Amino acid sequence: MLKKASSIRKAIGAVSLLWFGSLAGSGLAFFTQVILARELTPAGYGVFAAALATITLLAPLAGFGVHSVWLKVFGAEGWLATRWLAASYWFVSLSTMMTLLLLSAWIVWGPHVDSVARLLTWLIPVIFSYLAMELVTSKLLLEERFRSLALWQLLPHFARLALILIVVYAMDHSSDVEVIAIVYALVAFVVFAIGFTSLKAMISGRLALKGHSQTAGSGLRYFSDSVPATVSAVAAQAWPFGLATIFHLIYFQSDILLLKYLTGDEAAGIYNVGFTVMAAVYLLPSAVYQKFLLPKVHRWANHDRKRFYEVYRKGNIAMLVIGVVAMLAIWASAFWVVPLLFGVEYQQSVIVLNILAISAPLMFVASSVGATLVTQQHMTSKVKYMGVVAVLNITLNFALIPGLGIIGAAVATVISNLALLVIYYVAAQYTVFRSELKCITEVAE
Repeated sequence: MLKKASSIRKAIGAVSLLWFGSLAGSGLAFFTQVILARELTPAGYGVFAAALATITLLAPLAGFGVHSVWLKVFGAEGWLATRWLAASYWFVSLSTMMTLLLLSAWIVWGPHVDSVARLLTWLIPVIFSYLAMELVTSKLLLEERFRSLALWQLLPHFARLALILIVVYAMDHSSDVEVIAIVYALVAFVVFAIGFTSLKAMISGRLALKGHSQTAGSGLRYFSDSVPATVSAVAAQAWPFGLATIFHLIYFQSDILLLKYLTGDEAAGIYNVGFTVMAAVYLLPSAVYQKFLLPKVHRWANHDRKRFYEVYRKGNIAMLVIGVVAMLAIWASAFWVVPLLFGVEYQQSVIVLNILAISAPLMFVASSVGATLVTQQHMTSKVKYMGVVAVLNITLNFALIPGLGIIGAAVATVISNLALLVIYYVAAQYTVFRSELKCITEVAE
């Protein structure tokens, strides 16, 4: 009992630390967006938001899911999974080069004016910082260094806010969108440099893997009886995770891009206010399922099915309750919080946020259910489900935005999130936990 109580306290402490780090990082990012929205015009804010959304959509192509592969293979193989590291770095290098070529083509031939092309060029380093953030996060999760992870999450947000405060208030560049982009680029270079040092240490032999016994001869070198993974083997493992990230960003963030090109810069800026608030709300399930529990879920799926199912069942209930509370809180406060923080020119964002708030309980529960679908052989199916929802989201956006504008984009998002939750739940019940539910039914009978 004492051992169990100690484990619970450690788990609560770790989740609290990660949630605090995510919350603090989100708070810094949120106030950064508040400053940009207040200092830029809605149209200027929309241009910057759309350019950043473009980079964000392309950034996951660099690495293309390798950070998730690490969690999966180390969860299944323990120390033996060090055989995947060398090939992983080669795959990351190749995928990053392809991403840069794709982005360069869009900058040159995309349907935008020269000022937007320059903005996208300045934001290229964000791709490298995104890659470093994801890979180092996986490394810290494998080591269960939650305090370091919380600080790592805070770093880019703190640095961006500090520099933007200097640029906007001390140097009086409040309306210069390109200067804001340069700030993002400088911070990205710093994050990448720090991340590169950490990852270099990992491949050189410094990894404190947790959750797996360290037998004689284990550590960061290839086992004599193991076969080093190839780049093609890494690609075969990574593509579902890479596509899943891309599909997630499509149904989560593509609305901003489509609003810019279908309706205009101002609509994109107004919608981005609601998006920014919801991104902050989604931090709690992200901290729990994408940070703290993800490495453990992989272990439990392979070695402790009873705990795996219990975490899934109780997690669904907890996420539903918290999600409903979040939705009600937004409905109660949006009408005065949005004008107060962002300015009266963003009054239209209130109705957008109230619609998007319906997604809170949907996405909270989807985080819990979806976490079970990244384990074992289920990831391939999950990426197909996400692809279906991504196509649905784009179709709805093209159908609704021309007539309803920002409201149509918000409605498309809610419908897509509902579809995602339903598909995830059915898949989890009838594929991931089929044997567990069968046993429960037989016992009941």
